[in-house]
Amino acid sequence: MALFFESSGQEQSSSAAESVLRKANLLYPVVLLLTFIAASAIHTVITSKTEEELDGPIVRGPDGKPLPITKRRKQELEEREAVDEAAAGRGLAWTVFLYLTGGVVVSFVANGAAIAAHAMKSSSDSGLDNAWWCGEERTVYVAGSAFLYLYVLITLLEWRHSPTVVHFVFWSLGLAGEIVILAAFFLTVTDADYLDLATEPDNGLTSWDLIDLGIGGIRLLLVASLVFLYVAVAKRRRHERQVHEEEAHGSDTDEGSPLLGSNRSHDGRSHNGHATRNTQYGTTNGTGRRNSNNCHSEQGCPQQDQEAAFYRPDKLPHKTWFEYCRGYSVFFPYLWPSNSARLQGVVVMCFVLVILQRVVNIMVPAQLEILTDTFKKHSVDDVWTQLGLLILYKLLQGPSGLLGSVRSMLWIPVSQHTYRALITAAFEHVHSLSLDFHLGKRTGEVLSALNKGASINQFLEQVTFQVVPMLVDLLVAIVYFYVHFGSTYALLVSIITFYYLYLTIRMAATRADQRRDMVNADREEEAVKNDSIMSYETVKYFNAERREFDRYGEAIKKYQEAEAKVTYGINYMNMCQSVVFMCGMLVALLTCGYQVSRGERSVGQFVSLVTYLNQLQGPLNFFGTFYRTVQSAMISGERLLELFKIQPTVVDRPGVVPLRESTGHIQWDKVGFSYDKRRTALQDLTFECKPGTTTAFVGESGGGKSTVFRLMFRYYNCREGSIKFDGHDVKDLTIDSVRRFIGVVPQDTILFNETLMYNLKYANPAATDAEVFDACRAAAIHDRIMSFPDGYLTKVGERGLRLSGGEKQRVAIARTILKKPKIIMLDEATSALDGETEQKIQSKLISGKFGRGRTLLIIAHRLSTITHADQIIVLHAGTVAERGTHEELLALNGRYAAMWEKHCRAERAAEHALHATRKAQKLMSQLGDGAGYNSMLSSTILPHSPTATTADADADARETASVSSRSSSTRSGASDGTLQDDSSSEEQPSPGIEEKPEDSTRPPLYSFNSESTAGQSTDAT
Repeated sequence: MALFFESSGQEQSSSAAESVLRKANLLYPVVLLLTFIAASAIHTVITSKTEEELDGPIVRGPDGKPLPITKRRKQELEEREAVDEAAAGRGLAWTVFLYLTGGVVVSFVANGAAIAAHAMKSSSDSGLDNAWWCGEERTVYVAGSAFLYLYVLITLLEWRHSPTVVHFVFWSLGLAGEIVILAAFFLTVTDADYLDLATEPDNGLTSWDLIDLGIGGIRLLLVASLVFLYVAVAKRRRHERQVHEEEAHGSDTDEGSPLLGSNRSHDGRSHNGHATRNTQYGTTNGTGRRNSNNCHSEQGCPQQDQEAAFYRPDKLPHKTWFEYCRGYSVFFPYLWPSNSARLQGVVVMCFVLVILQRVVNIMVPAQLEILTDTFKKHSVDDVWTQLGLLILYKLLQGPSGLLGSVRSMLWIPVSQHTYRALITAAFEHVHSLSLDFHLGKRTGEVLSALNKGASINQFLEQVTFQVVPMLVDLLVAIVYFYVHFGSTYALLVSIITFYYLYLTIRMAATRADQRRDMVNADREEEAVKNDSIMSYETVKYFNAERREFDRYGEAIKKYQEAEAKVTYGINYMNMCQSVVFMCGMLVALLTCGYQVSRGERSVGQFVSLVTYLNQLQGPLNFFGTFYRTVQSAMISGERLLELFKIQPTVVDRPGVVPLRESTGHIQWDKVGFSYDKRRTALQDLTFECKPGTTTAFVGESGGGKSTVFRLMFRYYNCREGSIKFDGHDVKDLTIDSVRRFIGVVPQDTILFNETLMYNLKYANPAATDAEVFDACRAAAIHDRIMSFPDGYLTKVGERGLRLSGGEKQRVAIARTILKKPKIIMLDEATSALDGETEQKIQSKLISGKFGRGRTLLIIAHRLSTITHADQIIVLHAGTVAERGTHEELLALNGRYAAMWEKHCRAERAAEHALHATRKAQKLMSQLGDGAGYNSMLSSTILPHSPTATTADADADARETASVSSRSSSTRSGASDGTLQDDSSSEEQPSPGIEEKPEDSTRPPLYSFNSESTAGQSTDAT
């Protein structure tokens, strides 16, 4: 134990060299540590900024707050790293750096061994009272530098592209310090006063001095070698990089590459046109952030560079602390209560309470020391006073103490504000994203990300009120031990703290992928559960309950396996943390206990030391737990962060103006568009829709009809040409103002899980009930709604599933009427209705008061519903194949005429099937079986509700006829779209049914058309 103390009988005269030596020994490891930390931080910031370049415009989120800009690694940096890895990777130079740094560590270990041997020999020669010791300053220098260089050696093994400029700065400063220390030590040991006190005056310097000088000289050479070797390697790297850049520049000027430019073009492709990385093709399922930024308002092209919309990475991305802070900084504008002075005052009060908690943490062990020393004085009054102060401090101390509880209560409204602001911003951001994102997203993933706002809120609160105060406590503890116990104890606490934190971060980082696997497995379990419940009817249709049970059970099993790996890793890390801390605590307690036994320290100081070490273990243990919590929060919040980073592909460009008024005049001029550059969706599309006219679009599936509607509604922007409303290019108008004048009735109607009145008034909340009733009458749905027990207050169920397809379509039509748009777009909006109802609705939309002065655009496959149109546009492969009225197109005898002939043939077949069905029903009724469901025919008809009408029964009967007609129509048409002569193959009418002569020139009756689709009628519940 005599190794830790300096004999009071060996006081030496203070020369200038000795003073410099003492200060240099004490400051050397401290300055190197602070320099290494500062250099690492600066290098991280600079590297993260130079590694990435801005890629896209600045986008602002809700309330004008900035959203993060997508960044990508610079190409020249990637090339430079490739050269560096090839030239100076894990090769000979790197090995030399390792051995030289390891030699420096060994030199400090040798210094420590020499000091220990010297002290032990001095103790055995002169006894414990006169034992020699090097002093606290020399102890700090040797032990602190050894652990510091050991960490530098570890960074050489762990850091990418090591050694870096951070190591160079560290070694350069270390070289200067070693020169100062070695020179000061030499001047000190050769000083006349020192030689007079030496134990071997005859030889001048003692053997121990010569050993120290020899070790110091070797260490100086090692550090100098590190500095000069780094300079040489850096010069070689720079030279090879220049050679590579010259070669690359020369290769860029060949015939196959542009004269100016880089190895990759700006669209992420190489010069031969092949994608360079992770390029996904498809219509709308990409969400590459790069395209999402470049293809903004001008192009509106879908995103293609990422694997899928809102993809989920399998591994934890290797990011620095600065990259995480920069990424999470996007949330700060939403978290600070900028609009509430009261909440800002609460935040200030909370910070004041946190500072008071730090003061109390210092006062508790100090007061305990005072109380212990007071017991020796046997003063009752002083004991009660000091004991009362200790109880007061303990009452205030800790997160559950008085100060912590008050701070937590004050923070409640601030926490609620931050959560509300963040979740609202995320919700608004999802709604601001373009159609391509929503077509490719996985709903469960997006909902899971939106639910991570609580994790972000909790994470930022922990950082503010737990992590930062914890770091302050650790720094204060080091200062406290230095002031009250000396530099040796301060060094010991520093080593414990540093390596405890390093071990925690390192072990947690190695298990980060396991934690990510667990989080992903949890999300997958939620996604499977969500998909299965949402697809309830599909599961029942195929009797797949057991399959779904097994699929969900497998998802739970994967989650539990990943969870078990994480739990095992946490327990292993806890054991390692306890060993590190207890080793340091053991050394501290043995040292202080020995000093107490020698009378050099009081019992109160020992008690204070134990108390403060136990108090220090709390922040350290919390950091271990919090680091794992941070990882979970970062992984969870990363989903929300990635969601925030996704930007809409179609946005208002600068300088746009709102569309104030509209007459419904539409002009398309040579419009071109493609979802994928390899395949054109629309090409050179030109047409005009005058105000108050009706335009119908027909053609085969995939011909571009739905794309026309999407471009019209500004879901995308055309790549070529222009789309004009009332003479204004839509790109020069705000998206919101254009959509305000357009009403859309989609083929698949989605309703909110609210009442019918809520869904109807969704288009116009200011509409009166009378206006709603008029709109529903125009959509032929008012009587049906009134037949429901709750009428307009009937809940429609999730996505409107409690309504039939026809009912939902009619509700959608009524809702569009209430919007009162100037342009109405019907996308197969009446496909689930019978022909009679459809005709009534269209007559009111076209010639009635609801359609007067409005431009109507219709997509229809049932040609008989569009014969009234002012113009019919036949689309084929994204171009206008034919254009004209119904009569004009029939006269052309082209594609439309062929489609019309096929349509007429299907209508006639449906008519024959309907007559056969009714004849069969009449015969069964005469036989007494008409009321039952015993025949094959009647078994296809579902029982009607008590409120079903006769027309509903007829519609159900026509369903069987519709199936027969479609099969007959299929057999009668040629595969190439032309009609064949089916005189030999046409089905014969059933006995007893009069066969009508064919007249291919007459148009079919609407009643015929109604039979062909009556099976889809939804008049019956």
